[in-house]
Parts: sequence; C-alpha cells; structure tokens
Amino acid sequence: MTRVLAVGAHPDDIELGCGGTLLRARRDGAEVTMLVLTDGRRGPGDPALRAREQRQAAEYLGAELVDGGFRDGELTCGPALVDRIGQVLDQVRPDLVLTHAPNDSHQDHRAAAEATVAAARLLSSVLHYESPSTLEFHPTVFGDVTGLMPDKLTLLRHHVSQVIGAGRVDPEALSAQARFRGFQGRVTEAEGFSVTRALLDVRSLAVPRPRYAAEAEGLV
Repeated sequence: MTRVLAVGAHPDDIELGCGGTLLRARRDGAEVTMLVLTDGRRGPGDPALRAREQRQAAEYLGAELVDGGFRDGELTCGPALVDRIGQVLDQVRPDLVLTHAPNDSHQDHRAAAEATVAAARLLSSVLHYESPSTLEFHPTVFGDVTGLMPDKLTLLRHHVSQVIGAGRVDPEALSAQARFRGFQGRVTEAEGFSVTRALLDVRSLAVPRPRYAAEAEGLV
C-alpha cells in the first residue's frame, strides 16, 4: 500500500497546498499522514480552536494526524525540527513526502521545507506544494484533481476560523488556480508541485492516455 506524508507548518497549510491530491490518494487506497508542525496561535482563532478544526479536517480526509509540537512563528531549521520530522518519517515510512515550497514569504514555511528536505534526505520522492505566500513557483509535476475541487473546498471549510472568520481563503481563487494548473498539466484541474526528488517507476504509472492532436482532429 502506498504511504504519503504531508508536512505543513500550520493548520490548513496542507489542505491549501495539496488537499486535492491527498483526497485522490485516499480514494486510490493510499495511507495518508498529516504532520502539522505548529499550533497556529498567531493566526485567527486560539490554538484549541485551530487544533479542533484540524482534527475535523483530518477525519474528513481519512488521514492520520500528527502534532509537531512547535509554536507558531518559531520554526527554525535546526536539530529539533529535523529530528521531529525524522521521527515521523521513521514511523510512517512514506513512499512520497509533500511539503512547502522553499521560496516563501513566511518564515515557518521556509523552515518546514528546509527541515523536511534534510530529514528526508534518504527518501526517493520529495515534492513541494504552493501556498498563498509562495513567492516564486514553477511546478513540473501535477496532481490530477479533476472533479475533486468541491471536496477540497469542503475540506478547507473545516478550518472555519481561516475560511469564514478571517477570509484568508478565497474559494474562487483556488478553483481558478486549479484550472490554470490543470491547463499546465494537460488535465482539467490540478495541483502543482516542484521537485527535490521524484522516483519514476514506469511499472506503476496510472495516467490517462494523452489525446494527441491528430486524434483530436480525427486524422487517426
């Protein structure tokens, strides 16, 4: 069985960046674990509220939720953070790790990305998702989330303090982003990822056969 570990700095980061891909993974039978590194106390809502919202989102997704135990705004890429991520990697033994894009305006996101890459240095597949605070992002891998955006938005609405209470999540913008990434990935809707490493196993490819131009024009 495929195992996926998604690492996020704050409650709702994972859902924003790769929620659709995780929904697809769960529906395909993968085990999904979410490692949320901080309590999100600097965002709207107190830590207890945000923890409850995160638990509800993880339950909706059908994912295992792991609390990183760090304070919001205080992540640094040092031994404590790398070791904590390493502990979870040892427990989960994932086939795929997803985390923040390194080039981000939020210091916690940058620290999470750097520490995850360090902790996962022996793993074969480490990808990076984008967030609203990502500064520069050029995805080369795309997760097909066609038809899953309503479920992704439902997943995000479990974070009520962020979506409704603060207006930090714009559902229309997320839907438009999915269509744009889908255009780039040659599907209808997608989430984009940049790559630290990605192991290609041609034996397990399960992608739709492309519709080449000649077929589309009825020439073959």
